[in-house]
Amino acid sequence: MKLIIQVPCYNEAETLEIALNDLPKHIDGIDEIEYLIINDGSKDNTVEVAKKWGVNYVVNFRRNKGLAKGFMAGLDACLRNGADIIVNTDADNQYVAEDIEKLVKPILEGKTDIVIGERPIDQTEHFSFVKKKLQHFGSYVVRKASNSDIPDAPSGFRAFSREAALRLNVTNEYTYTLETIVQAGREKIAQTSVPIRTNGELRPSRLFNSMMGYVKKSMLTILRAYLMYSPLKTFTILAVIPFLVGLGIDIRYLVYFFGGNSAGHMQSLLLGSTLMMMGFMTFVMGLMADLIAKNRKILEDVQYHARKLDYDRDTEKNDK
Repeated sequence: MKLIIQVPCYNEAETLEIALNDLPKHIDGIDEIEYLIINDGSKDNTVEVAKKWGVNYVVNFRRNKGLAKGFMAGLDACLRNGADIIVNTDADNQYVAEDIEKLVKPILEGKTDIVIGERPIDQTEHFSFVKKKLQHFGSYVVRKASNSDIPDAPSGFRAFSREAALRLNVTNEYTYTLETIVQAGREKIAQTSVPIRTNGELRPSRLFNSMMGYVKKSMLTILRAYLMYSPLKTFTILAVIPFLVGLGIDIRYLVYFFGGNSAGHMQSLLLGSTLMMMGFMTFVMGLMADLIAKNRKILEDVQYHARKLDYDRDTEKNDK
């Protein structure tokens, strides 16, 4: 059983060694532990620090591509190098590395495929009151969108089985944390959470420049992911509103018409008919989006099998 711990990095020379030093060297049930960093276009000596420390693999981006693309590139490298379990953690030492054992245990026991670390948000001193409330609200929205019970959706401290990593796709360029939960929930990939600890803040978060920017991007990511996996339900809800309003207006016109008092109410008939047509067209868009979603699932299955053949071939070469 091989575990690869991946660490996304962007100008992390000052904190990376602290985080790497805390990573476990042995976990019961794991035969081999290796370490990988994703250098997301760092302009400092992050790579030199990592190589000097002795990481096994370095994924290099010439320019900054963002957390989501870095995460997927890391998964790709881990799978190609034969990882049975992949753990993602931060380079700023936000998470207590000893808790990696907690993350991998449910996967080793065959209980789940994705494990997400639940931070003690309300007890985290460097989180402001507003940030704590937004974290809870965002997690609530993700739970509803994904039909899951993950209490800390933005947490980047998580473990993936090889099977789960093969099936994951991240399409947004902001962050992988929210979209992967929605995808796993909608695709029936087993996921759970475990309580973990956090360390003190070594540097401010670089994921967002402002709280409103974070909320906006997070909500758009959740909405896009939900539309991707449940388009018919979403468009049907959007279609019902104008259709019912239009139907009500048209019924009102018919009441006047049969009462012989329809003069001057032609505008109501036009408005109601237009709203009903808008609702109907929105529903048709939902049907088309649902067909596209079905095709996406077929493509994802094809991609999964292609990935599996490709990565298994690379693993066999590495073993030789």
